[in-house]
Amino acid sequence: MAQENILAQMQPLVYQQLQRSFEHGRLAHAYLFEGEKGTGKHEVGIWLAQHLYCTKMNNQQPCGRCNNCQRIQNQEHPDVLVLAPDGQSIKVDQIRRLQTEFSRSGYESRKKVFLIQEAEKMNASAANSLLKFLEEPPGDFLAILETEAIGRILPTIQSRCQTLHFQELSKDSLIQKLQDQQISAEKAKLLSFLTNSLGKAVEISEDEWFNEAKDLIYQWFVYLDKRDTQAFIYVQKRLVKVFKEKNQQFTGFSILMYYYQEAQKQAITSGEYGKVKRLNQTIERLLLAEQKLRSNVSFQAVAEQFVLQTIF
Repeated sequence: MAQENILAQMQPLVYQQLQRSFEHGRLAHAYLFEGEKGTGKHEVGIWLAQHLYCTKMNNQQPCGRCNNCQRIQNQEHPDVLVLAPDGQSIKVDQIRRLQTEFSRSGYESRKKVFLIQEAEKMNASAANSLLKFLEEPPGDFLAILETEAIGRILPTIQSRCQTLHFQELSKDSLIQKLQDQQISAEKAKLLSFLTNSLGKAVEISEDEWFNEAKDLIYQWFVYLDKRDTQAFIYVQKRLVKVFKEKNQQFTGFSILMYYYQEAQKQAITSGEYGKVKRLNQTIERLLLAEQKLRSNVSFQAVAEQFVLQTIF
């Protein structure tokens, strides 16, 4: 799928606004891309830089294949600089080096572009240095700041940027992006149920505890669905040993909710209305079980009571 189509699906409003600005020659000199990790901020920044340097534009879109587009994608273009935190923060020396670089003319064009990732991690000196740079630009440049925490960006920096909000990915877009990263379709669907953030979904998918937990919950679901008394024994035998922390317990119930909702969809599609009614009742009991867990009733007690109400 062409890059612009992917971006248009991920962030349609941002994509349309930037495309119109480019077509009418009204690009701002500085943008602040604000949104959660995994919402496409950096990808859009790269796409915007490619807009300025592509040698084979097609329908006012960068081709993504020419030498310039490829070098920008691979962070090898001398006039497109990407700045990321050095350790836990972006330091003033990094901004000063950026200023020195931008005080020179572009190597291959008049305009230069810089992208600052995790801009909220600038320390105070770095932020003030960047502010001065934005107030007194040394030449023709495009600045793109990416942040997950706009409240930690100096208001004076915000005022000199055009802020674009990146919305959480739609479920279908998130599933497709996860599959693009070699995550199975079924696992991608589960992850999209648990979070709207691509970055968080990938992080969860790589967690050893999660991969064990989802398999344990699925087996529990199978016992419950068959009304097998093993479902009760399984709580003490397997679940309490793995779901020790409160956040893990809530994740376990969320995974179980996913399996029940998937079963509900299948029953509706198959016209099994008796089963649909039973599943609706079970989902209501599961919601009540989560409420009890929030009220500090023990996980084992909540899980065992849920089993008894479900299989008898």
